[in-house]
Amino acid sequence: MSIINMIKINFNKVLFAALVVFSGELAYAQEDLNIISGKWLQFSDAKNSLYHCLADTAYKLLDKRSLDISGINSLPGWQARQDFIRKKLLECTGPFPEKTPLNARVTRTIDKGSFRVEHIVFESLPGFYVTSSLYLPSGIKKKTKLPVIIYCSGHSADGYRSDVYQHVILNLVKKGFIVYAFDPVGQGERLEYYDPASGKSTIGGPTSEHSYPGAQAFLTGSSQAFYMIWDGIRAVDYLLTRKEVDPARIGITGRSGGGTQSAFIAAYDERIYAAAPENYITNYTRLLQTIGPQDAEQNLFNVVSRGLDHPDFLIVRAPKPALMITTTGDMFNIQGVLETEAEVKRIYKAYEKPENFSRTEDDAGHASTKKNREAMYAFFRKHLSNPGDTLDEDVETLSKDELRVTDKGQVSASFNSSQTVFSLNMKRALELEKKMNSLRADPSGFRAKAIGDARRLSGYIEPKSQNKPVFSGRIRRKGYTVEKYLIQGEGGYIIPYLLFVPEDAKPKALIYLHPDGKAADAKEGGNIEAFVLEGYTVLAPDLIGTGETGHGDLHGDAYFNGASHNLLYAAMLTGRSIAGLRAGDIVRLAGILKGAGFSDVCGYAKSDMVSALVHAAVLSDKINSMILSSPYSSFMTIAVHRFYNPFFILTCVPGAIGNYDIPDLEAAFAPRKLVIEDAVDCLGTKTYSDQIERDVQIIRDGYENIKAGNCFKTSANRIAINEIIEFLR
Repeated sequence: MSIINMIKINFNKVLFAALVVFSGELAYAQEDLNIISGKWLQFSDAKNSLYHCLADTAYKLLDKRSLDISGINSLPGWQARQDFIRKKLLECTGPFPEKTPLNARVTRTIDKGSFRVEHIVFESLPGFYVTSSLYLPSGIKKKTKLPVIIYCSGHSADGYRSDVYQHVILNLVKKGFIVYAFDPVGQGERLEYYDPASGKSTIGGPTSEHSYPGAQAFLTGSSQAFYMIWDGIRAVDYLLTRKEVDPARIGITGRSGGGTQSAFIAAYDERIYAAAPENYITNYTRLLQTIGPQDAEQNLFNVVSRGLDHPDFLIVRAPKPALMITTTGDMFNIQGVLETEAEVKRIYKAYEKPENFSRTEDDAGHASTKKNREAMYAFFRKHLSNPGDTLDEDVETLSKDELRVTDKGQVSASFNSSQTVFSLNMKRALELEKKMNSLRADPSGFRAKAIGDARRLSGYIEPKSQNKPVFSGRIRRKGYTVEKYLIQGEGGYIIPYLLFVPEDAKPKALIYLHPDGKAADAKEGGNIEAFVLEGYTVLAPDLIGTGETGHGDLHGDAYFNGASHNLLYAAMLTGRSIAGLRAGDIVRLAGILKGAGFSDVCGYAKSDMVSALVHAAVLSDKINSMILSSPYSSFMTIAVHRFYNPFFILTCVPGAIGNYDIPDLEAAFAPRKLVIEDAVDCLGTKTYSDQIERDVQIIRDGYENIKAGNCFKTSANRIAINEIIEFLR
């Protein structure tokens, strides 16, 4: 299935959901199932509950880091901090691979008289082709070595070929610098979702090209940033093979996404002497307070939970020269810039090298300005020992054809075996799956490990106290009532829920979880009523991020048809997951039911809600049975297929693959009764039915291993509710 068709399906899903809600409002116009809207002014911002909860978690971690930094008052203290940062940065990316042959080749040379451009392709990993251009001033004398500046481009579909970036590159070349520019993955000639018919990406612009595979990379404990940093490190390796380059005078700069790359690469590669990131550095507190976490390339794995913040990308380099290039109207908040500057100045002062750190500022938006460009030229003139003028000059940029590196203008079209972030991460996922399969050979040992890893990686927090529900109204229907409640969740947010109470109640209760919230199946004659009329008391909540606590204002630059992957990143930064957060609240709700005397609590979850319920059920003892309807079968199905439903990824657990998967937790639920109906794959279809069957077999084996096979019921299709109820008796 093409990504375009998948997007159409998802759009129709969202449209259908909207129509259901609208028609539902008409159907029971006298029944207002809302609890917060228009009634509780205190919770008027409930729709942003999920983001605020994730941000608040980050603020606590960042406050602790700030306190630690404030206590450093000596050079040895700062050097210890630098050692800490280096260690934590490597934890964020994991170890880099062994360096393989670059297989660099010059595809062609363009001579412009005063300079020439060598177009180069190298392999940062086998088959992972990097397109690049080396700009060399003319008249370089034999045995003369010049300073070089690596230029990282921002989010331009053309990569470094954008006129804005070409202007800077050619000014630097006119000033006697060698400049080496390379395409970030997903940009320029490295589109990973390239459509030959349109000549464009099938999934959107550069941030989509980064975030779509980047979300999959997080599942394996890797990241988009890992691959982009490695490209930069290998670019330095290539430069050191060039006789024209002075290895002691290597600089790096770039704006926006290029600011991210230049900050990260310089923090990881000590061979870079002078760094000037532009329009990126602020701090995480101000970032989270303003625009939120941005695309996948800007998010190192669990970076905030590891005690790091933006200033650390500069602190770790001290006392090497660094320039922050900033604007007061940038989307990367200027107050965060000032706070970072104040921190970084302290370590340069401790090294007695305050002149090596500086900041330039102009009154502009997220843009390159003449003042800032000239400050950057002066910075590199001084610190790379290449004196001369610092004026920003008009330049004649090269034509589109002159800037083409590969014969067909795209790596995927020019090389038969080109790798992508997806294909490399898929290989990683399959290797990790082999590790899991070997561990699965010892079912009892792996069960305990899987549960422990699920608790740790999901960020699940066991509810330690039970707040009292607040009653907010009642609706009477034939044979039962619908009561309205709200209760405080893990943080300061609230969970609104409906309680369906039958006239002839049994000591059985059911927590009903739907991706669209409490009202989705609440109409008369709906699924919830079918359970109520069988004597079940049903609790249907708006788990955080759904129903009245859903949608929110964070769309971000990783927004796929209603699914804001930026929320996934906000959770991942702090070592948590949306599934783990919701799991804690499910256990909290189950505690309410247990406290009310219900000895048998069943969990019912549809689609996106399944991951949270499964975590809750296995990480606590409050759920006695489960019904899973249309669940995606595993995290693996998302990691190993090129396209996936972007809503599913939000409920995955970063870093889970290699440690455990959803079927492992479902198997660990044995011998409690489990029903799975209509399991789907990464697309929400049966396209990869072999993957679904493999995942179901893991569950079946888990139940049969403890001779509880009769407690597991599964069907490739929907099961009638009366049949499910009979099975649960």
